[in-house]
Amino acid sequence: MRHLLLLFLCPCAIGVAFHLWLFNFSGLFTWFPVWSQRSYDIVVGVLSARHNHELRNVIRHTWLQHLKQHSSLSQRILVKFIIGSHGCDIPVEDREDPYSCKLLNITNPTFKQEIESFSIPDIAALLTEHHVVNVNFRVLYPVVITRLGVFQHDSAAGFHRNITVKLFQTEHEEALFSARFSPASSGVQVNGIWYKPVEQFILPEGFEGTVVWESHDPEGLLSGNVHRVIVNDGGGIFRITTVKEGLLPYEFTEGVEGIAGGFTYTIHEGEALLNTLETRPERIQIHLAALEKEDALLQEESTTFQDIVFVHVVDTYRNVPSKLLNFYQWTAEFTSFEFLLKTDDDCFIDIENVLEKIAHKQLQKENTWWGNFRLNWAVDRTGKWQELEYLSPAYPAFACGSGYVISQDIVQWLASNSQRLKTYQGEDVSMGIWMSAIGPSRYQDSHWLCEKKCEAGMLSSPQYTPQELLELWQQKERCGNPCACEDR
Repeated sequence: MRHLLLLFLCPCAIGVAFHLWLFNFSGLFTWFPVWSQRSYDIVVGVLSARHNHELRNVIRHTWLQHLKQHSSLSQRILVKFIIGSHGCDIPVEDREDPYSCKLLNITNPTFKQEIESFSIPDIAALLTEHHVVNVNFRVLYPVVITRLGVFQHDSAAGFHRNITVKLFQTEHEEALFSARFSPASSGVQVNGIWYKPVEQFILPEGFEGTVVWESHDPEGLLSGNVHRVIVNDGGGIFRITTVKEGLLPYEFTEGVEGIAGGFTYTIHEGEALLNTLETRPERIQIHLAALEKEDALLQEESTTFQDIVFVHVVDTYRNVPSKLLNFYQWTAEFTSFEFLLKTDDDCFIDIENVLEKIAHKQLQKENTWWGNFRLNWAVDRTGKWQELEYLSPAYPAFACGSGYVISQDIVQWLASNSQRLKTYQGEDVSMGIWMSAIGPSRYQDSHWLCEKKCEAGMLSSPQYTPQELLELWQQKERCGNPCACEDR
């Protein structure tokens, strides 16, 4: 009886264990097809945004269809689109920037009046050590700067210092505007800060600025740590950005981080902001409904074509490096291959040319990275490619994102270390930083084009529309040259 009971319970226990394994593993890949593992010459990973249905379909009807129609090629190459399993649940209009999924959290903004950016709870706690002090800030909704100001201890005795205040666009050498304070021209004193008016500019959403105070006296500036002053951000209109310990300051930043005064500002087009905030709940509801529809369409697309790998990330630009690492994990776990080709869904790829060159170059199957490499590429501290966490002023060598090939052992290393690897602002520069740890053999090839242009013999070229990709392929099919066919 005991043996019969064991026979009955064992399959159940195995089934439960298998179910739990699937449940835990689904954190990495929310959906993946089941097939018998086959060995491929190349796995092609195509980074694709969730909404880029048209680009994916053009690929399916051009070079991917060509592969499937040739039995020898279809046996040698596996192609997968890499898509984040989650869409951002915040509408683009309500995000801090279009590249991430962070809510623009503005509450109770102050309209139709000047706002003082900083106030001092205890002026006696401020120091007079430094001659140059700066603070960085980011504008989250357009503002107009109206005045620049400086601290002084005894406002009743009049202003007796010589100080210049300048406001820069971060990473720019020339000031947008400035104010010079002196005993003869001190401006007006408000709440312990002396102010002077400046030429009024609209600072747009996303503007990153630096205010610099400089003393021209033997005595240092009256200044404090950014945490010792009260920031009046207008309900979330701007944010102070501090340099984290161990990270580099902005390139042209002078002095030490701190606050030695302030500025006044008004919110630009406050009525438009108020309308945006009032209509946000309805907009979010519509957006979430659209996300549900998008999820259903993606699942239908995946079921139909069996060529999508959904990776467990929110599909935004800032998360593209994580998408790539997750795909490397999937590839290492579920496929057998010699090389991996990474590209984007807006790129033209000549896959047969890639295969021919691999054979011609006799690429080694270990420690190989083949691409078109950017060298000594400066690190951007602002904008779409803003990088604040990589210490060096220049990136290590990295391959252009339109296409590159790595050997299987590199994919395995990336997959094995994916939980430890830090992601940076872009997948191409992240790859360069990761590869600097292992020093693969780099094969430079300018036929992996970095910019949108067409050249005979190119392996890849980026940034095309669906129609342009279709036309390139049609010309290649017609005469072998995607760039142009000579009429005879």
